[in-house]
Amino acid sequence: MNDHLNIDMVVLLLMISAAVSMMVPSLKVPYPIALVIAGLVIGLFQLLPGVQMTPDIIMMVFLPALLFEASWNIPIKSLNRDKLSITVLATIGVFITTLIVASFLHFLGGIDMPNALLFGAMTAATDPISVVALFRKIGIEKRLTMILEGESLFNDGTAVVLFKILLAAAIAGRSLYLVEGATQFLFVAVGGSILGILIGLISSYITRLFDDPLPETMLTMISAYGAFLFAEHLKVSPVLAVVGAGIVLGNFGSRTSMSASTRLAVNSFWEYAAFICNSFVFLLIGLQIKIPLLQKYWSLILIAIAGILVARLVVVYGLCPLLRSKALPIPFAWMHLLFWGGLRGALCMAMALSLPLDYPAREPLIVTCFGVVLFTLLVPGASMEWLVKALNMVRKDERLVEYSRIHTNLLLEHNALSELKKQVSGLQLSNVNFAEQQNEAQQRIDQLERELDHLHLENKDIKDAQLKDSLLLILNKQKDKLKVFADEELLDEEATSKLRAHIDARIANVLALSEDEH
Repeated sequence: MNDHLNIDMVVLLLMISAAVSMMVPSLKVPYPIALVIAGLVIGLFQLLPGVQMTPDIIMMVFLPALLFEASWNIPIKSLNRDKLSITVLATIGVFITTLIVASFLHFLGGIDMPNALLFGAMTAATDPISVVALFRKIGIEKRLTMILEGESLFNDGTAVVLFKILLAAAIAGRSLYLVEGATQFLFVAVGGSILGILIGLISSYITRLFDDPLPETMLTMISAYGAFLFAEHLKVSPVLAVVGAGIVLGNFGSRTSMSASTRLAVNSFWEYAAFICNSFVFLLIGLQIKIPLLQKYWSLILIAIAGILVARLVVVYGLCPLLRSKALPIPFAWMHLLFWGGLRGALCMAMALSLPLDYPAREPLIVTCFGVVLFTLLVPGASMEWLVKALNMVRKDERLVEYSRIHTNLLLEHNALSELKKQVSGLQLSNVNFAEQQNEAQQRIDQLERELDHLHLENKDIKDAQLKDSLLLILNKQKDKLKVFADEELLDEEATSKLRAHIDARIANVLALSEDEH
């Protein structure tokens, strides 16, 4: 970026990302979209030297980390439950999107069909990161979140495979026959998936040979980036290879070959890695947008946006009714969110930027792709929360709200009582006044505790949530105390290690039980 990414620019981008993340709660805008807006403002006023997003940075640095983190955390049971919906949307949906968008650009935009198909493929992959984050935050049905996230994870692979096949044909200047294209597609997609599964199984076996969080975390990193690079070398899908490795390691290797301490360490590492990569990606998206070029190709961008929306409408409202069943319903309200949640992101831009420098239609295809990405992030992305509320899909239990109110008041009263005790011990308050105020505070505390007990009896979710929070608080305090003992050399290293592993196992069990309940 610039000519290359130097450490000064990395630190500067990290500082901007940190500042944006701290402002997000007050702005009430999803973090990824806030980063895009920040990048737009910085680029518009030229507050930073030129920062260029290259396909290698996206594909080789950021994409493997993002794909692995997402696939590592996908429960195989949930994925298997909705495998039909996810598979159809990520394959047939990609082909339909490519054809419809290509038709719009060819017949309305005057783009020749090979380039129109190329553009359709590069914009067929969805990237609903901000939407999924919003769904989790406000408690949208987990099946809907799984379908949206699973579709995105796998259509990344199918879209990249299709794009590369179409690009090779376009550069060679020849037509691509259906049987030939289908054979190539199956070889690349299936080959990448099998390679990823094999790497995941091998890595899972290796982790059984030792128990140390640091090298095992490193092994998952080698698996993610190694799967990508090995797949590139074998000419199969690197995206599906990383996804396959992540799913196997996350659901098999982490459960059968890793200790609880290692699993928690790996989770923390990939969560942070994904946060950093997402921060850079969305900030760079904003920085890449050039307003004069958007104005130059505004009509083509509008046609492409129309094509994207129509394609998404056909895919969601055309395929989902065929995929739902009594056991696995897909309500129309879900379809509305699936339609509006089909955002485009960094992968689309990376594919556009990967076009050869001497490719004849490079500039209009890249700028139009950037325009589509910007529209989906700033319009559907920013308005998704409003749509969720309009559809009345926020699962807000009034008793949970009441629990939060009572619990907060209880904490405030206990803090007030502690402050009174400090004042009387510091001779700032007489014993007579202290006794009077203490009695009033204790009465309020007793009343709040009675209300809280009543809620517990009525709502099992509240009781379970408080029990889980209490257990996690106690276990984390035990870990802190264990560290103090170790620092003061009250325990030897072996005893400390065993006790820490035992506590981590209990923490992992509490978190696993919480996930199973939901």
